[in-house]
Amino acid sequence: MEEFSYEDLEEATNNFSLSSLIGKGSHGCVYKGQNLHAQLSNKHFNIVAIKKSSLGLQILQDNSKLDNEIDVLSSLPSSPYLVNLIGLSRRHDNSATTLNNNNNNNNKVLVMEFMPNSSLHHLLHHTDSTQPSWPTRALIALQLARALQFLHDLPESSVVHRDVKPSNILFDSNWNAKLADFGLALRLQTTESPLLHDSPSPPAGTIGYIDPSYTTPSKLSVKNDVYSFGVVLLEIVSSRRAIDVEMDPASIVEWALPLIKADRMDGIIDRRAIPPASMRSSIKTMLTVAARCVELEQSLRPNMREVVTELMNSVLVNVERTRFPPLIKSLMWISRRHRRRKEAARTTVILCRAQDQGEVSSAKMSIREVLAETQ
Repeated sequence: MEEFSYEDLEEATNNFSLSSLIGKGSHGCVYKGQNLHAQLSNKHFNIVAIKKSSLGLQILQDNSKLDNEIDVLSSLPSSPYLVNLIGLSRRHDNSATTLNNNNNNNNKVLVMEFMPNSSLHHLLHHTDSTQPSWPTRALIALQLARALQFLHDLPESSVVHRDVKPSNILFDSNWNAKLADFGLALRLQTTESPLLHDSPSPPAGTIGYIDPSYTTPSKLSVKNDVYSFGVVLLEIVSSRRAIDVEMDPASIVEWALPLIKADRMDGIIDRRAIPPASMRSSIKTMLTVAARCVELEQSLRPNMREVVTELMNSVLVNVERTRFPPLIKSLMWISRRHRRRKEAARTTVILCRAQDQGEVSSAKMSIREVLAETQ
């Protein structure tokens, strides 16, 4: 893990100015930092995200969520499906507030990977956002499923995120979805190693996404995340919020389940984005998986490995079919027609000679040649 000087972080964020502020959470503020060097490795980072406790929590000396995020992320290997921790910094402060804090954790600052393309919540619910295509929605669902599978299948101890929701799903520069914000995450003992926590944490999460069966600390399970994933999956398909008091019922789960059971897929899908015919079977699979994930009985829910397998088997095939726009499809058709004409024009003698010698012409064409054929 890299180490950074607090002075360098101040310089990278223009002294943590409002112009550098890119987000606020329940336990801290996130700033965009530029041109940062690590102290020991001297590695250069063009752009990073810098998270520090909010002023209110610093005054209250409540740094538990930030400390928990550091504890969990620093124990994880790097993953392409998570917003990874790059390093830490500590502000050296001799103020009374700092001196009264025995563990001196109020001054810890996290340096994270920078995600420039906002969140899934913004993509689905903000009017200034272009609605994502159906292949994009399907890939987001698969990437989130892979993130949770990674956390749940860790050796020695699974990690339960406990706050899976669209605002914690961020996009990198290539629009890959990554899971963020581990302030509520807990490690779940899966081996005979000593307990990882001195005392169990009470249930936590966000209304609308929290597992209704997670009522006591003893109910902590990876299936809590599976339920939350199911809610997010319904949100991806419908673009409806998890809780919408202007709707009846207000809960997306209570609204969607009867429609799924009645096989009324068109009553759920986002009407602002009509799906192509090639994606309808994938959308149906996504809804079926979502319904299984939000089962009230934890034992009836799939694990994330099963979810990933189901989505890959159905979604990826149809996404590949949908990736080529009409122009490319037309070019492919023209190319095939041209190839057939060239083959038909060959004389029988040449064809026989080619067969005798075991030669087969591939009749490859460049896009420029294909376009020339149309003129």
